[in-house]
Amino acid sequence: MTRKIIMNLAMSLDGYIADDNGGFDWIGGDGHSELDTSDQFSFSDFLEQVDTVVMGRKSFEDSTLDMVAQHKILVVTSLDKEDEGNVQFVQGDIVSHVQALQQEEGKDIWLFGGSQLTNAFLKAGIVDEFIIGIVPMILGTGIRLFEENDRMIPLQLEEYSVNEGLPILRYTKRA
Repeated sequence: MTRKIIMNLAMSLDGYIADDNGGFDWIGGDGHSELDTSDQFSFSDFLEQVDTVVMGRKSFEDSTLDMVAQHKILVVTSLDKEDEGNVQFVQGDIVSHVQALQQEEGKDIWLFGGSQLTNAFLKAGIVDEFIIGIVPMILGTGIRLFEENDRMIPLQLEEYSVNEGLPILRYTKRA
């Protein structure tokens, strides 16, 4: 069985994953729970489902890695860096590298960010699942999640939850 590649991240209502300075301190709900669903997305359950995290260098530098300390972390970089513990620095074609990992034994693979990295996977057509939190915020400018792509990707909504005005939507690709 091939391991799934799952994109899981948050974006503003107008499609940004970071502000102009790369910041993401605006990510959160609106504080109102009237529309919360009884079923909630469990990040800890999600972390149990994956054993590998793929991220860009900037996302790696901005992240607190305590939550994924037991996971293999692949960081895409143009810098020549030595691997550090569970962190492997990858130069070159990360898409092919991850496709080879998919064929190995293991749990699913979490595609975390940034936008150039995620778009390389989208253009290759190999993201199997999308878990997107829609932050109740219009930023107006910043770093977009989706760039222009050369393909349409039909999706099917599999589940959703709402927590303090922040809907989390899980989609899979339609056949």
